[in-house]
Amino acid sequence: MTVKQLRAFLAVARTLSFTQACSELHLSQPALSLAIKGLEESLGGRLLIRTTRRVKLTPEGDSLVPLAKRLLADWDNAEEMLRQRFTLQLGRLSLAAMPSFAGNLLPSALMAFRRQYPRINITVHDVINEQVIDMVRQRRVELGIAFEPEATDNLDFSPLFHDRFVAVVPPDSPLVQHDSLDWDTLMGWDFIALQRPSMVRRLLEQQLGPRQGALRVAFETHQLASVGRMVASGLGVSAVPSLCINQMQEIGAVCRPLTAPAIERAVGVITWNRQELSIAAQAMVAVLTATFAPPSASG
Repeated sequence: MTVKQLRAFLAVARTLSFTQACSELHLSQPALSLAIKGLEESLGGRLLIRTTRRVKLTPEGDSLVPLAKRLLADWDNAEEMLRQRFTLQLGRLSLAAMPSFAGNLLPSALMAFRRQYPRINITVHDVINEQVIDMVRQRRVELGIAFEPEATDNLDFSPLFHDRFVAVVPPDSPLVQHDSLDWDTLMGWDFIALQRPSMVRRLLEQQLGPRQGALRVAFETHQLASVGRMVASGLGVSAVPSLCINQMQEIGAVCRPLTAPAIERAVGVITWNRQELSIAAQAMVAVLTATFAPPSASG
């Protein structure tokens, strides 16, 4: 049973005329008769009784009419839905982003995407870096935005930019007088850190371990916003990715460049490499790349 056969049957059932049905469908009479015959053979019995004067439905043909209408309506709806998805007039996209990106840079990319594709519904999962990677691996989201993972099995990573850590200090601290700070100076103050297994915490421990030894932490918290509030209130100092600068300043903390050593890490888009991205996900990657990736050097 094919869509073409069902359309032919419904045209004849509605008009009770092969001539009118041929005109509606732009088919020749032999082609229409062949379609009806093929449908009857596939179903195992006659659907129409045709005489020289008229056409009428058999009881089986009559019972097929509402079923055929529903099947064709479902087919047409599915066809239109897919067409809209392929042309980005309709669709859904789920992505995960680490909080430092989701709360600071992602909104501008979402605005750019929304202007181009206003009918695509987007779900954003604001989770820690490790969960971003896990959600991509588990195929709970198509895209993840996070620091470059240490293990990339079954994952593709497309860098958007490199982020360098900055110092966060209280607004009334003498450290504010410096244009930049080194780690030895910063670690002379009570340090506020994200709790493990945060990627930010792990990067600090990996980079500073050989030089500073174990990271001496006075206060720990799960949220970057809490880190900023603790620093702004004068409890201590911290270090965060530079993409958090606006967030820290809005809270009332002050940021300064960090040197000796400079700690940086690539931030980019993580995808599962065993599955083709949906059209909506491909469009989002293009928007993210246009918004954040540095232009390639021309020859």
